[in-house]
Amino acid sequence: MIHNKKVTVVMPAYNAELTLRRTYEEIPRDVVDDVILVDDASRDRTVDVAKELGLHHVVHPKNSGYGANQKTCYREALQRGADIIIMMHPDYQYTPRLIAAMAGMIASGIYDVVLASRILGGGAIRGGMPRYKYIFNRFLTAFQNLLMRQKLSEYHTGYRAFSREVLEKLPLGANSDDFIFDNQMLAQAAFAKFRIGEISCPTHYSEDSSSINFRRSVKYGLGVMGVSLGYALGKAGIFRGKIFRPHRKNSAGSETLLETEKTACSGSS
Repeated sequence: MIHNKKVTVVMPAYNAELTLRRTYEEIPRDVVDDVILVDDASRDRTVDVAKELGLHHVVHPKNSGYGANQKTCYREALQRGADIIIMMHPDYQYTPRLIAAMAGMIASGIYDVVLASRILGGGAIRGGMPRYKYIFNRFLTAFQNLLMRQKLSEYHTGYRAFSREVLEKLPLGANSDDFIFDNQMLAQAAFAKFRIGEISCPTHYSEDSSSINFRRSVKYGLGVMGVSLGYALGKAGIFRGKIFRPHRKNSAGSETLLETEKTACSGSS
């Protein structure tokens, strides 16, 4: 707990049996109060390992997509009283040892969102990032910074921290259930003028690290460009897409996470 804030780590998981334990063991338990794993119908022993570790876990009965997994992660964290939420992949691509620093940046009240950037430290390629992914990352980041008038080093990290207010106020339920969810969420945060900070993070790619293939990377890239254009049109007052419209709390058309129907099964060992 930092500054009397409940810190929760959420891990969207799919076939993370080989790396989950190592990732969990490096989470600083003197800082983190709760750890939640959401399994998206893995075909390995991810859920069994989560039970062995005593993690609170939620299991999707069928594979619903990376975005849907995160929606469940954040909904569960809010329902369990989280004040600061750290999202990280359980594939050990990112070091959990930065959790305390990221949570502190949120708890200080200076930032609402913190991104662990693989680019700031200049070690992405040395850490094993495929060169084509690095080139895509740099191109898409430059494109988004131009259209969204931001100065972020990257938009595509899977290691992020959020204040409770961010998760409660953004219309996350309107976002995709696929990989583009990550990018939509950041664009929404910038659109709502939440303060976004970054911290340098080393990365480690291995055969066990989660990653999307070239075809899906291209699809994701096109989606990123669409999100950026939608952001620019919304800011210009020309057209505001549904992901940039404020939710209507407690109304039939609400897109808040807490009001979205929950279909997954939860539990803890």
